[in-house]
Order: sequence, then C-alpha cells, then structure tokens
Amino acid sequence: MILKNPLLKSWTLFFMIVFGYQVASYAQNEDPMITIYLVRHAEKELSEDNPKDPPLTPCGEQRAAGLEVFLSAVQLDAIYSSDFTRTRHTAKPVAENRNMETRLYDHKKLEEFAKVLIERGENALVVGHSNSTPVLAGLLIGEKLEPIDESIYNRIYQVVISKETGRLHVLHSVFDCQE
Repeated sequence: MILKNPLLKSWTLFFMIVFGYQVASYAQNEDPMITIYLVRHAEKELSEDNPKDPPLTPCGEQRAAGLEVFLSAVQLDAIYSSDFTRTRHTAKPVAENRNMETRLYDHKKLEEFAKVLIERGENALVVGHSNSTPVLAGLLIGEKLEPIDESIYNRIYQVVISKETGRLHVLHSVFDCQE
C-alpha cells in the first residue's frame, strides 16, 4: 500500500513510531535480554621459553583483530578475560577500539562467574580457553558442555539470556591467516 496523502503519511509514521516504541519498551521491561559472546583465545605461540603463559602467534594477533571486525556492530557493556597473555591479547583489539577496560575473571571458578555474568545483566565478550569457554557457555544456559579440542580456534559461542531461558548459538568464524 502506497500512501500519497502527506497528512496520512505523517500520522501513519507517528503511530508507527509511538506504537513501536511502546512495544519495544514493554518487551524490554518485561523480558530484558542480554547477549554474551564467548571465545577461546587466538592461536598461541608454542615454545619452551614460556610454556605456561605464551603470547599469541602472528596469526593469533590477526585472529584477534578479526574478532573486533566480527563484533564491530555488537553493543558490548563489558569485556572479560582470564589473566593470561594470550586471552588478554585476544580481547585487546575489541577493548581498544571501544575504549573499554578488560576485566579479569578466574577461569577456574566458572560457576561463580556464570552467576556474576547473569546478575550483572551486561552484553559482554568473554575470552577464555579450550577447556573453559564451552563449559561456561553451558553453565549460562543450564546444560553440560564439554571442552573443545586445543586445535579449535574458530568458534564463537553466542549466549542469549532472558528471564525465562538461555539460548546458545555456536558460530564459526571464517579466518585466513595472512603470513
């Protein structure tokens, strides 16, 4: 239907805006939703010099930069990382581009951290490890998920939480290292 009358167009637009605002406002007040993105750190340098806290490889640095591009249109209230060089450096491009601080969490206390994430109600990015990221995603939705293989770097776990339910989407990022 094409509206040709300018007055009718104006009133139609006015009612659409008011009605749309009321529906959106009602939906936000009745069932607030948050979205949490969980990723494993990018590729780490495998060396005997620093086996417990290795830095990212050049490809890992590129993947971290690609994560910022992937999340560029996503509104984030917080960024979390475990306290390791590889996780902090994976979160760094996202944090720097948004002028945000990266908050640290204990990757060994996932149940407590899951509760904190839900209570805070923030849209967040959480950078973790192959043995913590899927487990935390599972805790957020009330399901048991197993760790992933150490060779997997391309998964992005999107957890959408509302009052009634949590829903998990596993996304696979496309990345080609430019060496």
